[in-house]
Parts: sequence; C-alpha cells; structure tokens
Amino acid sequence: MNAKKSSKHLWIIPVYGIFYLLSFSFLESHVVDHREIIQSRLDDLIPFSEIFIIPYFLWFFYIAATVAYFALFQKNLKDYYHLLATLAIGMTLFLVISLIWPNGHTLRPRTFERDNIFVDLVQYLYTIDTPTNIFPSIHVFNSVACCTAIGNSSALKKHKILQACIFILTVSIVLSTVFLKQHTIIDVIAALALNLICYQLIYKYQNILAFVKALGEKRKKKIFHSDSF
Repeated sequence: MNAKKSSKHLWIIPVYGIFYLLSFSFLESHVVDHREIIQSRLDDLIPFSEIFIIPYFLWFFYIAATVAYFALFQKNLKDYYHLLATLAIGMTLFLVISLIWPNGHTLRPRTFERDNIFVDLVQYLYTIDTPTNIFPSIHVFNSVACCTAIGNSSALKKHKILQACIFILTVSIVLSTVFLKQHTIIDVIAALALNLICYQLIYKYQNILAFVKALGEKRKKKIFHSDSF
C-alpha cells in the first residue's frame, strides 16, 4: 500500500508521454500542402557548426534524467509538479501551434565543408528529424524548463557547482539548435518567452495571487470608505 501510495504521482509521465509521442508522430507524417517559413535574415548570418551535435544529443539524457530525478528522488512533490506542469504546457502548446499553423525553415546545408564523425551525426539527425513543426523550439523550452526546475529545487539549490554545470549545458543546447540549423532565432525567442510566462504562472503564482488579493482588499476598503460618507 505504501509503495502504491508513494508512486501514485508517476502515472502522469507515461500517460502524457504516450499522448505526446502519438500526436507528434501524426504531425510529422501528416501531409500539409503549405508550411509557413519563419526564418529571418539573422539566421543566415549564423554559421553552421557540427560540434554542437554533442550538446544537442545530450538534451535527450538531460531531460530524461531531470524528469526521473524529480519523479523518483525529489521529496518535495511541489517541485515535481512544477516541472511537469511547465513541460506539459509548453509541449501541448507546441502541438496545437503545429496543428493549426504548420511551419518550418529551409536553412539546412545541402553540402558540408568537412567530413568527420560530427558531420555524420548531423546527417543522421537530418534523416530522422524534419525541419518542420519547429515553433517554438521544444529543445530550447524543455532545456530551460529543466534548468529552472533544478534552480528552484529545494534540495538542489545549495549545490552551486551542479547549478553552474546545468546552466552551461542549457546554454549550449540552446545555441546548438541554431548552429546545427535545426531551429531559427524566432523559434528560440518564442521558447524563451513561453518559459518566462510559465515561470510566472507556475513558480510565482503565489505572488500573483497575493497581488490580486491585495488589490481586492484595497478595493473593498475604498468602497467601504465611500459608503461611509
């Protein structure tokens, strides 16, 4: 009974994971006559660099390890639900946007100046991931969401070296999305903006509620004083 009770919160991960993967597979295979190209001139100025394939692929381990830690080892369930709520909002919104506003870019290089293992990995990446349904960048959004969760974790705040390493990894993953020509600057900015909104709604909601409550009390006092006269 205790084991079932302690793991009751874990059902969200496989249920949402299956929903997201099925939805994403549908979007990727769904034939769309027109996709909105959302790249900018700034994207053309960013050089291609295959070395960024390392942090790009580290993303998969980073996200999985972060979710696993908060699900299995984080004693404060509030931190766990904050992370899951953030990821769910961003990923669900991404699916909705991709469905109603198909988008993509044409930035990928057709030929490569160098021939090495990193280029081989990039070419492999290009075969399994199309340059479509890119807005906002889930690579960026999930990375920043995990970095935020770790930074706000009641158990991990005191580990400064870990915090620094996670921050560096997150920044390198964000940069990898544009240097590998997987995403555009617009995708990155949109993901960062969505992160900021989610942070205010999920991590700072108590401050927002307190502010709204204070406004309500102030209005009541104002009405009371006006009625007194």
